[in-house]
Amino acid sequence: MTRRTTAVIGAGNWGTALAKLAADQGNPVRLWAYEPEVVEGINRGHENPFYLQGVRLPDNLRATGDLAEALHGAEVVILAMPSHVFRQVLGRAAPHLSPEAPLVIATKGIEEESCLIMPEVAAEVCGWKTWQRALVLSGPSFAKELARGDPTAVSLACRNLRQAEDLQRWLSGDVLRVYATEDVVGVALGGAIKNVIAIAVGGATGMGLGHNSRAALMTRGLAEVARLAMQRGANPLTLAGLSGIGDLVLTCTGELSRNRQLGEALGRGEKLQDIVGRTRQVAEGVHNARSVRQLAQRAGVEMPISDLVYRVLFEDLPIGQAVKLLMGRTLRHERDDRVS
Repeated sequence: MTRRTTAVIGAGNWGTALAKLAADQGNPVRLWAYEPEVVEGINRGHENPFYLQGVRLPDNLRATGDLAEALHGAEVVILAMPSHVFRQVLGRAAPHLSPEAPLVIATKGIEEESCLIMPEVAAEVCGWKTWQRALVLSGPSFAKELARGDPTAVSLACRNLRQAEDLQRWLSGDVLRVYATEDVVGVALGGAIKNVIAIAVGGATGMGLGHNSRAALMTRGLAEVARLAMQRGANPLTLAGLSGIGDLVLTCTGELSRNRQLGEALGRGEKLQDIVGRTRQVAEGVHNARSVRQLAQRAGVEMPISDLVYRVLFEDLPIGQAVKLLMGRTLRHERDDRVS
């Protein structure tokens, strides 16, 4: 594929891994970082000193704290900032974006209050014509494993399927296999809601519950994802794919999952503020729990697991009580996908 000047906005684990992937494929890459010490560490030592420590970054990957510099001449823009600052950072970046450059949205989340998925936020910030060049990247892809070259596969969604197919060819290689789709809503919601379900599964693990409990939570959690996504117009087959069950299984079971780790700590009786206080990166599921609950309530969709995760996080509901409430719910048919 033709080399393309690439800008990556967000230098956390995921943004750094994607920047390395693009650079390893021969593309000149500029990585925007908020922290000056991250910029210095990458440019001087070819390593992100806080995220993905120990991973050497290629010489054709340079970091900057200046959005205008990062985006100058960029033919592809990858957005990998946390969901809760997505609108703010994109708003600052928008004046420097080429109107032709595709926007690959690697951020997984739903905006609080507005309940918009990230491509909808991008369209509000950059204009609704952005829909035709905004792509959503999601699937089973821990940053550390991608950075060390472990092969995986992901979904890439765009309303303009030709745009998705073009970026599919550009991104795919020995490490990443990309599958194109038009289901932007399904890919975006699958990537966001699974973070909340992973907190629940981690909570069960932290409590000492076994494989039965975790498997049940994952399966019924997937049903919640599907109910809400389908109500928003998603294709149910998307939720059976990489950005649905694939990402859900990884995030709920993988040792590298921050959402699962946070849930485990809650299951052991730790307080949310103590858990958050000892890490540089907040698990996205904490922010997503609020927005998923808001979106479900507006849509009239029952999501009991997600709702109880919210109550454990923000209403101090004891996690043991949450389990009892789940088990005591009104009995239903398994394929009952009614709204509340």
